Amino acid sequence: MTDIQQPDDRHSNDPKAVLHRYLTRSRDAVLWKLDGLSEHDVRRPLTPTGTNLLGIIKHLAGVEAGYFGDCLGRPVPDMPAWYSEMMADTLEDNGDMWAREDETREEILDLYARVTAHADAVIEELALEDTGTVEWWGDAGTAVTLQWFLVHMIAETNRHGGHVDIVRELIDGAAGMRPDASNLPSNDVAYWETHQQRVQAAADHFA
Repeated sequence: MTDIQQPDDRHSNDPKAVLHRYLTRSRDAVLWKLDGLSEHDVRRPLTPTGTNLLGIIKHLAGVEAGYFGDCLGRPVPDMPAWYSEMMADTLEDNGDMWAREDETREEILDLYARVTAHADAVIEELALEDTGTVEWWGDAGTAVTLQWFLVHMIAETNRHGGHVDIVRELIDGAAGMRPDASNLPSNDVAYWETHQQRVQAAADHFA
């Protein structure tokens, strides 16, 4: 997709380019959290509500396909059956939030790549004031602008980005914002052990 303006052009002050850049960074961050993990680790639930890494990617693929695809009259081709069920509101609860045994890691990552590439093309094609319809938003879902879709998807991806941050840290202790900027004050294990102990001691004061 070399014909599409690169959304990571940090020198651009164009509002659409800025929003697109932040969305792209958010996508890259959630994908990075799967790097180096086993098939088991990317799938296993780490919270009582079943939060897991691969399921979050699957969910984000469905959400982007909905907002930047169907809602804007530009559906993503060849979507899996579960997506059609989700759009028809017949999918089982949380059916888009985990990977079944017959769904491979490669399939889900490829789906996310296809959906985000489709979304990038739609974002490039449309102006911020162009509109679509979000049926499940009720009366508020008429004449929704591309700008709203971008802001909503940035918020959605970053919310789940926080989830994958915590899940990855629970798996193997790996932490950080993105490969080129950890946003952490130290990588030293002893530092974090001491910090954790201080936080625990402060909490225990109120136990």
